[in-house]
Amino acid sequence: MKQIRLAILDLYNGVPNEGMRCIQQLVQEFSEEIGGCVVQIFDVRQQGELPALADFDIFISTGGPGNPLETGDWGTAYFDLIDQIFEHNKTQTAKKFLLLICHSFQMVSHHLGIGTVTRRKSTSFGTFPIHKTANGYDEPYLELLPDPFWAVDSRDYQIINANFSRIDAIGAKVLCREKIRPHVPLERAIMAVRFSREVFGTQFHPEADAVGMLRYFQQPEKQKQVIDEHGYEKYQNMVDHLNDPDKILLTESVIIPTFLRDAYHKLAAN
Repeated sequence: MKQIRLAILDLYNGVPNEGMRCIQQLVQEFSEEIGGCVVQIFDVRQQGELPALADFDIFISTGGPGNPLETGDWGTAYFDLIDQIFEHNKTQTAKKFLLLICHSFQMVSHHLGIGTVTRRKSTSFGTFPIHKTANGYDEPYLELLPDPFWAVDSRDYQIINANFSRIDAIGAKVLCREKIRPHVPLERAIMAVRFSREVFGTQFHPEADAVGMLRYFQQPEKQKQVIDEHGYEKYQNMVDHLNDPDKILLTESVIIPTFLRDAYHKLAAN
């Protein structure tokens, strides 16, 4: 089998973050597992960099700051690549695999018309339970996770008002919703979607490295920032969940590694 080529589409716009470190760590572990793969990072928003479809087999598109509806000139080229991936997979035997995280998930969900992007009443920040839908129970990438499972969530925006006629038309499936809140009269946001056999997306951060993030948030300046913005109870809950092997550690060990192995085995079969 030819060497796997993997593109990381960096949408963080130069903003310091933990997401890129976590993604690169998981990709490095995958590369070592399969005996090596070619990995290249593209600075999509700052530099307008995007890979050529033909040059890569697997694409991971990251989270990022800001309004997912305001994409600027780079967004046109980004969505052209996304459309190329879907069109390629309709006709070609050797598929292209795409994972969408947080900001990317919101952008593509809006682009495909499967739901409405709205600003949340308040920022979602911390570790939260994620509930599977009926389709979620049949999703291989979630098979090893309980219901609910736990994930890191950090966002000001959300996808609601699922357009099920459009979802059915493109063959997508809503896999997860955000935490159940009986006392809150608001629709629960969509948290994961199987867009196609090769394209998978999450609103939450499946890359979150519990050990590294715990170290990051225990730095005095980050600890103070989180407590000032979200309160001590939120901070302590997050620390407890990052320490729990059945929560963030489990989610990190399952979703992205399963996506990468699935892509690898399907590519190897061709």
